[in-house]
Amino acid sequence: MYSSFKKSLVFTAITIFIFSCQKGVDKPAQPEEGIATSANNGGNGATQISGMGVYAETGECSSGGEGSSFALKLTGDLNGCLYVFIDDYECSPSGTYREEGREYFVGTHNGQSGTFWTTYKFEAKYEDCDGGPLGAEIFGRCQHPITEGSGTGVFSGVSGQLNFKDDIEAGNFPYRGHLGF
Repeated sequence: MYSSFKKSLVFTAITIFIFSCQKGVDKPAQPEEGIATSANNGGNGATQISGMGVYAETGECSSGGEGSSFALKLTGDLNGCLYVFIDDYECSPSGTYREEGREYFVGTHNGQSGTFWTTYKFEAKYEDCDGGPLGAEIFGRCQHPITEGSGTGVFSGVSGQLNFKDDIEAGNFPYRGHLGF
């Protein structure tokens, strides 16, 4: 009798263990490490954002970017102009291009206007990067942490980061990131 009870107890324990270890069974999905998932601005979390950037047409981004090297027109969760100020760059003989600078965003989030500054680091590979004009871009990506205390309007007190990955074939710059309010 004791042996039968012991076998039953072991079987029950194994069954409980197996069912409690199955993925997705009555358990909420866990976010990737380091990714904020709050869907609103009211909590301590961050709001995930995404959208698209393209080079701004002449006259499309004309306020706030005096002295900028160029501007990107952003659509999606951020709508407005991102003015790029290149501070430093270098090319290596292997075709690796590195660039650092600052950016000033003027636009809206959820229909409310504001501004913020970022710093950025851009890395890319070009066909020709030997001190002359750059050849065709092969790939590129950049990180844009928001400068603490730089936000105004809807972005007052904002923190976070934007990440762009160039889509060479489409000629645009999809972005993803998070904003902490």
